[in-house]
Amino acid sequence: MIFLVVFTSILIVGVTIYQYRKRTVEYTADRLERKEESVKASIDYWFKTGNTYPLESKNLPYIFKDKIFEISDVENLEINVYDLDGALAISSHAGFVAASAPIKLNDSLVSGLRYSPTKRIVVSREMEESSLQSSYSYITDNRFKPIGILNLQYLQDNSEINEDLEEVLIRVIIVYIAMLLIAIVLAYFISRYITRFIKVISDKMNHINLNKTNEKILLNDASEEIHTLIEAYNDMVEELEESAIKLAQGEREVAWREMAKQVAHEIKNPLTPMRLTVQNFQRNFDSSSPGASNEIDEFCQTLITQIDTMSSIASAFSNFAQMPIQKKEELNVVEVVKFALDIFTEDYIYYDYSEPEIIAELDKTQLVRVVTNLVKNAIQAVKGGFNKRIDVYVGKMNDNVTISVKDNGRGISKADMSKIFEPKFTTKSSGMGLGLPMIKNIVSAYNGTIEFNSKEHIGTEFKIILPI
Repeated sequence: MIFLVVFTSILIVGVTIYQYRKRTVEYTADRLERKEESVKASIDYWFKTGNTYPLESKNLPYIFKDKIFEISDVENLEINVYDLDGALAISSHAGFVAASAPIKLNDSLVSGLRYSPTKRIVVSREMEESSLQSSYSYITDNRFKPIGILNLQYLQDNSEINEDLEEVLIRVIIVYIAMLLIAIVLAYFISRYITRFIKVISDKMNHINLNKTNEKILLNDASEEIHTLIEAYNDMVEELEESAIKLAQGEREVAWREMAKQVAHEIKNPLTPMRLTVQNFQRNFDSSSPGASNEIDEFCQTLITQIDTMSSIASAFSNFAQMPIQKKEELNVVEVVKFALDIFTEDYIYYDYSEPEIIAELDKTQLVRVVTNLVKNAIQAVKGGFNKRIDVYVGKMNDNVTISVKDNGRGISKADMSKIFEPKFTTKSSGMGLGLPMIKNIVSAYNGTIEFNSKEHIGTEFKIILPI
């Protein structure tokens, strides 16, 4: 709407200016033509009633000696008479101001007049507030034979027309400014009315989430097109909820199947050596032998070891499956991390912190589990290397506490980087691959983040950021 009003106003102003200028040119041309007809009528009358000289080109200065001034005064314009070769014969111009008419017409104008179908040429020249019109036509005798060239210099004052044009343009501009303001107001309210329903749909779509129930849109006074769009959105919400339910069920089933397979695999590992031990004991045990008591003790110890292994497997899966309870207590993270490191006897573990006391609301037990698992992984990574070093650092950054564990071990390959937080994934010869997933669960429960940076054969750094 605004564009149409602005475009129309510009078009109207342009057409108005063009029309005024065209009218001015036409008016000037018509007025000059009437003046020319009047002058020629006076000349013809003079030839018939008052002239005593023969009508020849050489007599032009004598024929118009006094008459040219009389006609110029009556018609109020400058008159110049040229011979057929373009030389000035006589002019009505007088005074101290230099004449604008040339003494000798150029050959192109003379020849153009000779071959012109109308035997008339008009030359225009625009000035500041006026326009100068010069007409050239033949003066003929009683037998219509040319004896000279008549030049009329007509000066048209355009100041009054320009003032009228200026007044019209001011009125047009005022009207269209008012129309533009009205159009802006109307466009604003109409666009708000049209787009208010689309805004509702847009806001609803921005809040669509697979993990929650999405609200439908209920609008009674919407247009037919918007109503169709709302129905499509509501149908999409219903399909999305059904898809989310099916997806969640499928994911749970897949997760439980994978977990069951992993549990079965891990439990089978200690069961096989237990079965072999029992079978071997059954075949070779002799109660009458002197070392029977020692054999029984060794057999029992082997079974106890395998049972403990199975128990640790069950505990590991239980700990991973159970989401950490967000138990919060004020504690000094620096002291808790130091406490977690005290169980390690390796002399290549170094501990540092930015300040001696960093208070945060966290769970001490879970924090110890996180640090312990990360350090254990680091010890595994540097095993077999030279100049072993593990750096543990605790710092404070804005409203967060950061814990980093850095080693100079074998690093993580690019192929494994995307899988290290997946359950049951491990690069070690033993273990169930639940340490890092468990750490991620704990960190996520506290709205924290865990990130790592690793290069093969150089080392790895894990960094945990937890809100204070």
